[in-house]
Amino acid sequence: MKTAPSARLAAAQLLDAVLQGKRTLEDAMAGVQTLRVLEPRDRGFARMLSATVLRRLGTIDAILAQCLDKGAPPKPVESPLRLGVAQLLFLGTPAHAAVGETVDLAPEKLRGLVNAVLRRVSRDGEKLLAAIDAPRADTPAWLWAILVDSWGEAKARDIVAGQLREPPLDITVKSNAADWAAKLGAKLLPTGTLRLEEAGNVAELPGFEEGAWWVQDEAAALPARLLGNISGKRVLDLCAAPGGKTLQLAAAGGKVTAVDQSAKRLDRVVENLARTMLEAEIVNADASKWQPKAPYPFILLDAPCTATGTLRRHPEIAHLKNSADAVKLMAAQDRLLDAAATMLEPDGTLVYAVCSLDKREGSARVAAFLDRHRDFARVPVSAAEIGGRSELIDAAGDLVTTPANGMDGFQAARLRRRAN
Repeated sequence: MKTAPSARLAAAQLLDAVLQGKRTLEDAMAGVQTLRVLEPRDRGFARMLSATVLRRLGTIDAILAQCLDKGAPPKPVESPLRLGVAQLLFLGTPAHAAVGETVDLAPEKLRGLVNAVLRRVSRDGEKLLAAIDAPRADTPAWLWAILVDSWGEAKARDIVAGQLREPPLDITVKSNAADWAAKLGAKLLPTGTLRLEEAGNVAELPGFEEGAWWVQDEAAALPARLLGNISGKRVLDLCAAPGGKTLQLAAAGGKVTAVDQSAKRLDRVVENLARTMLEAEIVNADASKWQPKAPYPFILLDAPCTATGTLRRHPEIAHLKNSADAVKLMAAQDRLLDAAATMLEPDGTLVYAVCSLDKREGSARVAAFLDRHRDFARVPVSAAEIGGRSELIDAAGDLVTTPANGMDGFQAARLRRRAN
């Protein structure tokens, strides 16, 4: 079945909304009118196509620069040309479809240019690619500097290579993981996550409607497990939305209070709790200022961050954020950690996590916190807690994952408040 040309139009509009309108891809998906008239299959194609362009934008633009006398394409055909190159070089779209239907997106007077450029890319694409340092080209300068500073250049290149791959669908189940793996045709990973390489429409999969599971990256499911046995215990989930970890904690038997300052995002938590038939107390408040009536024995703080560890799923982050955002967020992370410390019982456990690849947001924030709070100490993670994957534990005993491990990037530390 041929993909409708309007799917490519929707993809072009998504790109414009992200790169010019500075909107997240999720927000753009909700706002682009063309998407609403498309079949689910074509909506999925439009999202995949725009996400591929965002992941490979540096390489795509470098290829276009080799094909155009002026280096950059005219604005009216910038998005169509990017989409055409992505189809030809990264998605394996047949040339007649990638060229012909992309040309249809261009104004009449520029269609000859678009056709000529894409015909050349179809013919000489491999040679054009060979001239480009793709990991460096596809990583904005601000992010490349952070990755190299945090990990060294060799590891940074491995991380970027992982980010450029379309991610699988990872699932966390309430119970009976092995049974659901069989029902879904999924792989049961050592950490307990179920993985589907190709899933189609998530809402149509067995178990979704009845709330047996929820979508959650393998790495995102690990921090909540570091709290240990919480069955029957009071647990505070700070910065809880959109709620994957809230569901985990509730499914593990915790008496959960979920706090987030975004009422809109908390609506999603409430919806997911209803679908999965799990319970949690919902509090709409700024976690750095809110105070509970009594301290908690367990706290999970999944702090706001640059989210650079989630670029596989949210490639627009690389183009919407910058180094100044990281600095602002580090100050917020310190405030949240200090606030969480006041909410924790003596001998209680606090897990701090960020989905960032910037060590300044992870290990450096933990070190600074421990300097300020001498009544806290780090409790190292053991391999047995994370499916035997000892490679995910750093020298300090913290959990550290990256796209080079085939999952999102997370940093998580477990801290305990000493009883006096």
